[in-house]
Amino acid sequence: MPTTNSAGNTLSKVQFENLDASIDTVASAALRYTRVVEESRSQNTHRTYSQAIRKFLWVLGRHGVQAQATPAADTSVDWVTWFVTELRTQEAATEAIYITALVGFYEYLVAEELWPDKLAKVKSILKRRLRRVTPLPPPFAREQIDRIISFVSASPASAAPEPREKLRRLRDRAFVLTLADTGLRISEACRLTTGHFDWPERRAQVEIKGGRQSTVRFSERAVAAIQSYLALRDTVIVSSGMRRNALPIFARHDDGAGSKLLPLNSLGARKLVDRAVVDAVGAEAKGTVTPHSFRHYFVTVVLRASGGNLKMAQRLARHKNISITERYARVSDEEEDRGYHEIFNTQKPVKK
Repeated sequence: MPTTNSAGNTLSKVQFENLDASIDTVASAALRYTRVVEESRSQNTHRTYSQAIRKFLWVLGRHGVQAQATPAADTSVDWVTWFVTELRTQEAATEAIYITALVGFYEYLVAEELWPDKLAKVKSILKRRLRRVTPLPPPFAREQIDRIISFVSASPASAAPEPREKLRRLRDRAFVLTLADTGLRISEACRLTTGHFDWPERRAQVEIKGGRQSTVRFSERAVAAIQSYLALRDTVIVSSGMRRNALPIFARHDDGAGSKLLPLNSLGARKLVDRAVVDAVGAEAKGTVTPHSFRHYFVTVVLRASGGNLKMAQRLARHKNISITERYARVSDEEEDRGYHEIFNTQKPVKK
């Protein structure tokens, strides 16, 4: 979403990111805020918050506010109302995260002493105007994920024609099993290094969402898959001069990586999952299973196996708020249909 410059035209993403951040205008303060987010949050959060702030500046332009010329001290509480009104065309989930980003910007202005503390008024406006929407559980296809897990587990890496392809297959299997059996987010899995692991205990210290450190448990099959992958990687790529505790668990094995051990990034991991979906389920299923689907799978497995123990599921999934876990606990309409059928339509007929 482009922003508005002092001439009333629009700024591209590149132009916004090249603003003079040393001056205290609304636009430059917004840029500095997005840079703070970049340093302290995940890539996905930074990208989404940046989109939200650029849209906010665009909304200001529509209302005649020249963000590049307006001092940050003149930021108005009324702008929040404009932004909320503009977001009515967005999905409720998008509205919620964009508003969170905007509140963060106002909090940043206060913290940097660029704006008087009127946060209570901002939050009061939002409380009255935001839509009351109960979030639905994320889309989820358990049967497809079961097929993907079965496929990667049975896929013989030994059949690969050359070492790099064999490495890729072993890595893909280890990555899919890690997502399914730990509930790690894709960025968290990509950041894992060999130094994070306590191999005998099958645990790892992981930096999770929000910059918190957490102990993550790994299944026997996930650890076995990771160790098989690393064992081959040690013989094909790793040299004695490398700092072994700093090596990524999941590395790139494309032409661009060459002989270097570069960590798998989120884009590469998404392609990995897409490839597994197509191979196991079919090309038509691409996009129906995402890396986050495996997190839903993990929470659902924990809930079913524990008899619906929400507290355990919350702790193992590392949800900050149990209300998030409760979203995953809801039974889908399809499962309700199946349950109803099993109860009422599979009974023996009553004898007359």
